[in-house]
Amino acid sequence: MKVSLPLLACASIIPACVTGLATPNAAIKVAAQGMNILKPVFKLEAELQAAALGALSGVDKEAIANEIEANKKSNKVLLYTYGLSPFSSESISLLEESGYEYTNIELGAEWFLLGGEASQTRVQLSKEVETGATSLPKIFIGGKCIGGCAELSDLIESGRLDSKMKEAGVTKKGEEQEKKNIFSSFF
Repeated sequence: MKVSLPLLACASIIPACVTGLATPNAAIKVAAQGMNILKPVFKLEAELQAAALGALSGVDKEAIANEIEANKKSNKVLLYTYGLSPFSSESISLLEESGYEYTNIELGAEWFLLGGEASQTRVQLSKEVETGATSLPKIFIGGKCIGGCAELSDLIESGRLDSKMKEAGVTKKGEEQEKKNIFSSFF
């Protein structure tokens, strides 16, 4: 049986419409999981890029690490992304569909277009995950890195995203305003 691409896209939308939950794109999820095979090559490239561009522009590694820590503390859900990355776009789309508030920091259009500071940020972010992966997105919930697109997809598919968000005190868009409106009617 031949299935056309529009039918596959439509099939992935149906569960979201029925359940009200975001449904990860299967092709993007598989590709995201497959990126682990290339991790050693990407890590070497990222470190060389950060060393060269960081030295040329005088990047302060400690300042980068401190900025990441500050961003993690001040944002309950935080993403570091590339603008042209399908994995970053998918993660943003999934979070948008979930309705939760988040902050996105785009390091650049893509890894090969990064300057010294963004290159060093990417290397510093790789220290946040056990695997040392330098790929983006990097997604933080409650100050802890959950990984990237594949891990976010897993949380959604397993039904654990809502509990993870509640545990971190993350609200849905407009939820805080609704609470304020309810209490303001009493005063």
